[in-house]
Amino acid sequence: MLKEATLQEAEEVAHMAVQLWPGHSLEQFTEEMSQLIVQPDARIFLAYHAGQTIGFAQCQLRYDYVEGTRSSPVGYLEGLYVKKDFRHQGVAVQLVKACEQWAKRKGCQEFASDCELENEGSLAMHLRLGFNEVNRIICFKKDI
Repeated sequence: MLKEATLQEAEEVAHMAVQLWPGHSLEQFTEEMSQLIVQPDARIFLAYHAGQTIGFAQCQLRYDYVEGTRSSPVGYLEGLYVKKDFRHQGVAVQLVKACEQWAKRKGCQEFASDCELENEGSLAMHLRLGFNEVNRIICFKKDI
């Protein structure tokens, strides 16, 4: 079962977000997820099994240029997490479809995502979900 996250579920989402993006605190993610839940241009979808939250997808609209796209806004998959015991069972597919349908209702013609160059697991998952690779970049910075 899928549903849109509510403010009451922000901490539940944050617990999974910490697994997806280590190095952030539960408190930081609870605040961030709370803010996203109330934004009209963002959505968080939750997947449930037997009353237990087993995954989430965070998506939003991007109005700036998105690599490989030709329209604006673009629906963007910002994060996707499924608990280990429930992977490879179609949960991610359902979550991404919910995001795509939401983006389409918001007027989007394209849906995009990204992953780090070295994240082969994420690359494979994106390809299985029907995404096409459009570009690879290396980002630079220096202290001044």
